[in-house]
Amino acid sequence: MVSFDNTEIAFSSKSNSDINRAYLLFKLIGNNSLVNLGKTATQIAIGLHLPIEGMVKATIFKQFCGGTDLKTCDKTIDDLAKFNIGTILNYSAEGNETESDFARAMSEVLSTIDLAHRNPKIPFCVFKVTGIARFDLLAKVSAQAELSEAERKEYEIVEQRVEEICSKASELGVRVFIDAEESWIQQAIDDLATNAMQKHNREKPLIYNTIQMYRSDRLEFLKDAILKAKNENYFLAIKLVRGAYMEKERERASAKNYDSPIHVSKKNTDMDYERALRLLVENSKHVATCAGTHNEKSCQDLIKIMEDHGISKIDTNIYFAQLLGMSDQISYNLASAGYNIAKFVPYGPVKEVIPYLIRRAEENTAMAGQVGRELALIMQEKKRRKSNN
Repeated sequence: MVSFDNTEIAFSSKSNSDINRAYLLFKLIGNNSLVNLGKTATQIAIGLHLPIEGMVKATIFKQFCGGTDLKTCDKTIDDLAKFNIGTILNYSAEGNETESDFARAMSEVLSTIDLAHRNPKIPFCVFKVTGIARFDLLAKVSAQAELSEAERKEYEIVEQRVEEICSKASELGVRVFIDAEESWIQQAIDDLATNAMQKHNREKPLIYNTIQMYRSDRLEFLKDAILKAKNENYFLAIKLVRGAYMEKERERASAKNYDSPIHVSKKNTDMDYERALRLLVENSKHVATCAGTHNEKSCQDLIKIMEDHGISKIDTNIYFAQLLGMSDQISYNLASAGYNIAKFVPYGPVKEVIPYLIRRAEENTAMAGQVGRELALIMQEKKRRKSNN
């Protein structure tokens, strides 16, 4: 097993100032009241057009983002590559609703694919369908509601955008993740992803769907997806995550009086995540897997499952992935042990990435154990460095 307690390896790329900044940030993120206050203050400052971008850029942006555009991500890409960690570039401007927003997001995704084709340090690209389509339209399609003629034409354009992205990725041999989103728009996303895999994953896995295992129906969905791919002779490619919209899912289910799609306990989610990993690896001749997780046990589970099935740690159809600025004890120690690792590297103009950063802070606040683990490891490394001076 790989040890995730080696902080010398985990923070080998970090200067003392990097360590101190991370310590202060995670201390703040661990305080729910401060996060809520910061969220409100940031939204007010943006509304009043106050000059807060410099402060954001020097703190939380620097911790969790790679740059303001593709060019300024170069240093982050190179720094990760020095430790055999790949980069997954993620244009993270959120809340797109206009055609100009969709066009810009589309252009960014295509540019990341071009860059990944030229740069082996970038093993994957990623996009959200809500970056190139209206949320409400995806909700209607997912609910199989009747569309107006205008909406049908609009959705045809969405399908064309997804196909253009996936076709370019296929042409250049670049692997692309299609992100999972809220359950009430996910059916449309699943259908788009499946259609793309059927078309472009014939020779090798290039287009990945994302499955959120906090949903109680996803294990059966995964079993059906594997069977479908086998029967229709294409590679299934899956990014496996726990999920990012739990509170929103439960609040909507309560408000609209339907059963929440989310597991009733974290234990059930963890059990389904481990079962899904095993299922994916057992079918590795037909399936490519990226385990997107900050859970140390899940990483150890995947290592053990790979060993049990005689799968090499350098098999490129199995990757581990974490977010930039988080869980370096996993990423750097796995990379040091020779496994395939990549970091999700969000980028974009500071003002446009702020909603992503607020969401990241809120998610970390909800995961008290995760924040506590980050802080404990940072303190351990600070102590180690001090004793070595």
